[in-house]
Amino acid sequence: MSIHISRLGLMAGLLCVALSGCGGGGGGGGSSAGSSAAAPASAASGASGTSTASGTSTASGSSIPQAASAPAANNVSTVPQSTTPNTQPIQVASAPGLTRNMLTTSVTVCAAGTSNCATIDNVQVDTGSQGLRILASALPSSLQLAALPSGSGTTGECAVFGGGYTWGAVRIADIKMAGQVAAALPIQVIADPATPDVPADCTGTGLAMQTSTALRSNGILGVGLFAADCGSGCTTSALPRWYYGCNASGACASTVQPLAQQVTNPVSAFPLDNNGIVIDLPSVPDAGAPTITGSMIFGIGTQADNVLGAATVLRANPQSGYVSTTSNGQIYSFSYLDSGSNALFIANAGMPECGLWYCPAAIQAANATIAGADGTDVAVAFSVGNATSLFDSSNNAFDNLAGIASNSFGWGLPFFYGRRVYTAIEARLTSAGNGPYYAF
Repeated sequence: MSIHISRLGLMAGLLCVALSGCGGGGGGGGSSAGSSAAAPASAASGASGTSTASGTSTASGSSIPQAASAPAANNVSTVPQSTTPNTQPIQVASAPGLTRNMLTTSVTVCAAGTSNCATIDNVQVDTGSQGLRILASALPSSLQLAALPSGSGTTGECAVFGGGYTWGAVRIADIKMAGQVAAALPIQVIADPATPDVPADCTGTGLAMQTSTALRSNGILGVGLFAADCGSGCTTSALPRWYYGCNASGACASTVQPLAQQVTNPVSAFPLDNNGIVIDLPSVPDAGAPTITGSMIFGIGTQADNVLGAATVLRANPQSGYVSTTSNGQIYSFSYLDSGSNALFIANAGMPECGLWYCPAAIQAANATIAGADGTDVAVAFSVGNATSLFDSSNNAFDNLAGIASNSFGWGLPFFYGRRVYTAIEARLTSAGNGPYYAF
């Protein structure tokens, strides 16, 4: 049985806090409950247009929908096929705070079991975390989502990411994308009036990302390597900075949380096409592009549009979600592929720096090798541009934006341009065996 504590890779997370460019869409994967390193850090608050990154409804009614369990890990020998529409538009465009490389989509949120729905635009797509998190301010007052109870009160959650934290109530909703529906899914409603007081151990983790200005989006769609955001660790221990029982006066205390009631990766809860996703984005010129559009395709090997083909499969550590990267003779065990990080986060002592970013006089070509947990590896060529020049432009998508890291190697959104990148969910059968893995 896998135990994972997700969202934040310790080393990468500290880097991202410093950058204020790795916030909202937290890390995926997880670690054993006894490990200090969890999953990859991710970036919701992206790089601002400066040379040193500057940035960064109460449920009513007595009938509470039962949180639905995600479809169980596959016990079949062939991948279930589907004809359900599975292509979701995604884009990089202008974002709050001059944020660059912010990959977003639109998500339809419905009161569970009803046709009372709202489509929320500008939700960050994050392969480094699990679960949907939506700002309360982005939801219309007419859309009342049932709160997930905790005793006689409400369940609250603290979600810690690389650039700060989100706090809010856990509520139940139907989530719709393309032709897919994740029914009665636990989601986090950020800055929910039902949970007004943020616990001290949550506020101590970094910046509050409780508004669209701070979050740089209206929410985070976590479509990472795992189904639940915390995992088995939270089912047995009342861990700090995770789930809380909040009473009517607003006081909250850490609590255990059943797996089926944890904030859940919506893809894992689809009836079919539920074993992972493909991010398909076009290439970007060296100078960048003002807007990029692409597709998030649900499922791996379930339809003609998501077959693996010749993609190399890199199996992730089933506890942490990490792969490893070798660059300049150094092996980085904390390495990850994360659409929620707005840059490549790398170590290169010989490259000119500007604040917390790299600023070579001319674009620098580089190479690294990514290896999976089973030893399979693949060489990757990439480039690093001058961050100051990139920020000074009017473009929003860059494939050569790089920030400074020390003991981790983050393949952020620049890595995804010009590729089809697959993220397979743990224990779900695909045409290449069970996840978790990345492939490209």
